[in-house]
Amino acid sequence: MIDIAFAQQNTQGGSPLGALLFQLVFFLALFALFYFLLIRPQSKARKKHQEFLANLKKGDRVVTSGGIWGTVVEIGDDTVTLKVDANTRITFTKEAISHYQPSYKKEEKEKEE
Repeated sequence: MIDIAFAQQNTQGGSPLGALLFQLVFFLALFALFYFLLIRPQSKARKKHQEFLANLKKGDRVVTSGGIWGTVVEIGDDTVTLKVDANTRITFTKEAISHYQPSYKKEEKEKEE
């Protein structure tokens, strides 16, 4: 009975080093997949947004992450003041500025041409 158990154990084969190497390759491939599908695109988008915020200037018409449309009237180190109506100014953190107003970007391209 014991001889049969040892015989079955030897026939299953495979070294522990091979299994460890397979797991290591699997985890490296998984990390590479996460890097190229999640981490890298997110860091590129963050860098692009930081450049957008650095190039922000007075008179730019922007949209906040909350959907408020306004014109930049004052820029501080960490804040931006937007004019949203004739007598209404709201101060936001710079990170809350999402992008240019869609029509504003088209007008800028037309002025350059």
